[in-house]
Amino acid sequence: MTLHLTPEQVLAGVGILLALLLVWRFGARKAKAAANAARTGARLVSLAGRVGFTGALLVGVQWIVVTHPGNLTLLLVVLAIPDLLAGYVLTRALTVSTMDGPTGRRRGGRR
Repeated sequence: MTLHLTPEQVLAGVGILLALLLVWRFGARKAKAAANAARTGARLVSLAGRVGFTGALLVGVQWIVVTHPGNLTLLLVVLAIPDLLAGYVLTRALTVSTMDGPTGRRRGGRR
């Protein structure tokens, strides 16, 4: 069985293959961008949850110590710990230590 193709049919086939390749590459890039956006959003929600939990824990401990006075040293320690944590968190937040953006590589992730 022989196959007879005209030059127009060959060019049409090559064009279709090229179009499929471009659509596939575009879809892969979109999927990678969507995954990065989801990862960033999850990081933000996780951070908000940790901050909320830690804040509630500190307020609860402070409330117990303040409503049951008796030990001045304990009161000062309980009121000073949030200040130390806030100083640490602010210092860490204002110090850039990671790069989440593109690394300059055109293809692939880690190598």
